[in-house]
Parts: sequence; C-alpha cells; structure tokens
Amino acid sequence: MQQLFLRCLALMITVLFIAPASADYTDELLIKELVSQTRHLEKPVLKKALTAFNNAQAAGLTDSTLFTVIDYSKPSNKPRLWVLDLEYGELLYEELVSHGQGSGELYARKFSNTPESHQSSLGLFITEEPYYGRNGYSLRLDGLEEGINHLAKPRAIVIHGADYVTPDFIRKHGRLGRSHGCPAVSEAVNRELINTIKGGSLVFVYYPERTWLAQSEFLQNDLDMDIRLSKLML
Repeated sequence: MQQLFLRCLALMITVLFIAPASADYTDELLIKELVSQTRHLEKPVLKKALTAFNNAQAAGLTDSTLFTVIDYSKPSNKPRLWVLDLEYGELLYEELVSHGQGSGELYARKFSNTPESHQSSLGLFITEEPYYGRNGYSLRLDGLEEGINHLAKPRAIVIHGADYVTPDFIRKHGRLGRSHGCPAVSEAVNRELINTIKGGSLVFVYYPERTWLAQSEFLQNDLDMDIRLSKLML
C-alpha cells in the first residue's frame, strides 16, 4: 500500500511540476491545413479526433505524433482512413478501409465491444507490434476505452490487408467487402501503412454515436487528475 501511494505521489509530481506541457494539436491552423490535404476528412471529425489525441498524450499514453483517423460515418466506397503526421502537418495516407460484417453493408451503423459480434468498435486505440496471422501481415490494436473497445485484443481486432478492399470490388458490388470487425485495408498498402504506424501510435475510430461521444473521457476538453494517474499507472 505504501509503495502504491509513493508511486501515485511521484506520478502526480511528474504531471503537475516536471512533465513539459503537451502541444495543442487542436490548433485551428493545423486542422485547416490537414483538412485541405484530404478529399473526405471533415473538420468537425478531425477536431474531435485531435481532442482525443491531446488528452491521450497529456495522460502519457503516447509520444508519437503519427495519428490514424477512421470515419465510419462515411460509406465504405469512399476513402475514410487517414494517417496524419501532426508534427509536420502532413497527410501520409488516405485509404479505403472496411468495417465489420455485423456493422452494416455500405454504411456501418452498429458498433460493439462484444466477442463474435463481427462488429467494428469505436474509440481510441494504440498500435502494438506487427505479426503474421491468418490474414498475413497484421497489426495488433489495444483498445483504450473501457466498455467501448477494451476487448479489441481478445477479439483479435487488427489492421490487415484484404482482397475485398479494392476499387475493383467496389465497381462490382457498390461497396467494400466486410471483415469480422477489423479495419482491413488494401493489400497494396497494408505492409507500408503498418510499418509507418506500428509501435505506439494512436488510432481514432469515429461515428456519431451519442452515448460514446458524451461519455468518452478522451473527448472531454480536459482529463481530470484521477484519469491521468489511472492511465499512467497501466
């Protein structure tokens, strides 16, 4: 108990007095510049995503300025995944991405944290290390939001390539194929994209779901000290 108290006290001192202030990535000029480089990323969505990024960085969850945003309010026949370099204000990738079979067809409408639901999950994730699995070269995602996506790893929600994520599939079917809940991307870009964002960068998956938007700790203007300490102690 005494060791836990001392650890909490040390973390509080670090957050309050030692740790340098995090950059504010919700700056309007940065948002305008990033949106201008994309075809489909909307300013309100990016602003919410960057609020989540700011809060996660302030909580010590990442020191990477690479940030992946997925907007599942858009149809699967449009690019809706973006990899951003926030340090340099640059768009690195704008890609097609699938959603889960249980979430919908052209549009994703339902989201879940439940195993075997085959639905996509919302919220903030952090990338881990790549591995080779049944879908080839893949990237594990760890969900950071309790009750929203924290079962991502047991559910094997990963980024991987898929032959149903192509313009040709869209021409034939009017939409992308669907995964078991994974954000699958084109096989042509899969390895390069994974190698860019692996190892501790954040992934934000958006849909205008009211309960999540109201309750997510990462979407508030500021994290309180209890939340910061709980995240730092993980």
